[in-house]
Amino acid sequence: MLVATTNEIAGYRIVSHIGMVRGVTVRSRSVVGNFAGGIQSIFGGNLTIYSELADHARQEAYDLMVEHARRAGADAVIGMRYDANEIMEGITEVLAYGTAVKVERT
Repeated sequence: MLVATTNEIAGYRIVSHIGMVRGVTVRSRSVVGNFAGGIQSIFGGNLTIYSELADHARQEAYDLMVEHARRAGADAVIGMRYDANEIMEGITEVLAYGTAVKVERT
């Protein structure tokens, strides 16, 4: 599956637009993760506990979006973006979305 943040893909021509596709995951931090993150924050720098959680959530949302596009019959997703919203304290929704298209090589 080709995925691009742009509205076109170099070397390909869009032959049809299928529609919007998305992948959504909702994540919470565990008590242990919050404790470890709190300890890391005392020393400053990159809070790897939270970085890894964010990366995992984005990857899961991305994979779900790609699967949605495959089920819709797409070859590619263009205009791909991420969004995140805190649903309540400690619980975050991560969304990956874009436009599913059929493409052919030029």
